[in-house]
Formats: sequence, C-alpha cells, structure tokens
Amino acid sequence: MAKNMNHLMKQAQVMQQKISTLQKELESRELDVSSGGGMVKIKINGKQEIIELKLDKECVDPTDIETLEELVQTAVNQAVKESQDMVSNAMSKVTGGLNIPGLF
Repeated sequence: MAKNMNHLMKQAQVMQQKISTLQKELESRELDVSSGGGMVKIKINGKQEIIELKLDKECVDPTDIETLEELVQTAVNQAVKESQDMVSNAMSKVTGGLNIPGLF
C-alpha cells in the first residue's frame, strides 16, 4: 500500500509541475476576436486580460452610442469565452479531464 501511495504522490507532483508550466504558457497566449464584421477587434490573453481594443472609425457614430456599446460588449464577452475555453481545453489535456477547482 505504501508503494501505491508513493507512486500516486509522484504522479501528483508531475501533474502539478505540468500544470504550473502550462499556466505560465497560457498567460502569454493571445487570441484575436472581433465583432461587427471586424469593426471592433480585441486581443485577449489566457488570463482573460484585454491586451488591445481597436475600433473602426465607421462604428463610432456620436448619435448611436448604443450600437457601439453593443459591439464592444459582444466582442469582450466572446473574447473572454474563447480565452476561458482555450484554458479549459489545455488544462483538461494535462489533468486527463479532471476538473480541479482553482487552477485558473
């Protein structure tokens, strides 16, 4: 039984090292997302931080701020979702599908 426990602990340590390495890698991965046919562009990383936000001049209409707000909101929500999916997929490869709370 002690052998099995030692083996299990060793596997856990290896997984922990892989997760730590992957977390650092994911922090630097970037995704490009857009909405409104490319009028709003967002670059986001694996920590769900917006790195860059670009607005096409044509989507900035002072008489129609609501449309611009919708375009930005849609792009941000999509960027965050895609970043979360990227992280989740990468982590599940390392953890073998185990859902370990608090990894990211």
